[in-house]
Amino acid sequence: MNWDIIEGNWKQAKGKLKEQWGKLTDDDFDTINGRREQLAGKIQERYGLSRDDAEKQVDEWQNQARDDWFH
Repeated sequence: MNWDIIEGNWKQAKGKLKEQWGKLTDDDFDTINGRREQLAGKIQERYGLSRDDAEKQVDEWQNQARDDWFH
């Protein structure tokens, strides 16, 4: 899925993101505000991952995202 769609539907995406990364807080999601790089950075920070591993997780999540999550 195109990240622009996720960013444009950020409020709906947050629920699915919380399922995947439960350590991220509401404040984290407010800071991220749909920006992919910020998401990877917060995942890296909260889970103690390398930047590459965090990016890989975001890529995998993005590839699994479906249109029906946002309707």
